[in-house]
Amino acid sequence: MSVEFVSRPDFTRADAGIVKASTWDVGTPERQRQAVEAIRDAWAGREWPQPGPLSYTVHAGEDGRTLFHYSQWPDEESHQAFVRAGRDARNAGIDAAVPGIERIGPHTYELYRSASLGGPDGREPGCVVIVDVEFEGADKARQRDWVDGVFEALGTDPAPAPGGIGGHFHVSTDGTRVLNYAEWVSAQAHIDALAAPGSGVGSRTPQWERVRNHPGVTGGGVHRYTPALSLRPGVRGR
Repeated sequence: MSVEFVSRPDFTRADAGIVKASTWDVGTPERQRQAVEAIRDAWAGREWPQPGPLSYTVHAGEDGRTLFHYSQWPDEESHQAFVRAGRDARNAGIDAAVPGIERIGPHTYELYRSASLGGPDGREPGCVVIVDVEFEGADKARQRDWVDGVFEALGTDPAPAPGGIGGHFHVSTDGTRVLNYAEWVSAQAHIDALAAPGSGVGSRTPQWERVRNHPGVTGGGVHRYTPALSLRPGVRGR
């Protein structure tokens, strides 16, 4: 099966049972660029693996040293089968081109809820903001309560940020983390939203205050990325 280049993952697909998210630290902007090219060559130069991911996406960190990886899978069994049969050959080519990559993760998630943040249809993200939220101990109900609180805050915000396209909220399968894959028209739009009145993205409302002071949250982070590469298996017969 061939490889198809696309602009972004399809968050609506019903066959994506889990998501794997990880970060690579490659050290410099030049190595960042080389690593993206090596990933492209490693995947485009081969048939799509069977078993394999439903999609594979890479974003380049604004810090000039990291790459964020996001892949959709039918289930954990398909991911483990790929690890056993197909991952090492691809990683060997990447490591030969860019030695010394530090791989962090992956964490395993399920997509819980997605939100459209308004604006004209069909906008392509120029920036992806990854928001990680960490909780004290495993509690799947608490994960979902936090996400539901964000949706209430978004729905009642009197002045939503104009540059937001959408947010895709994932809960980790171990009950300890939430990941928001937030799409923005540009990095500057996100910077402007952070600079607006309030604390972070969102107005000064009781709903947002409840999100920011949610019990059990112990940490997390916000990181901006530029979309670099998104792949999926090609349609048979093309």
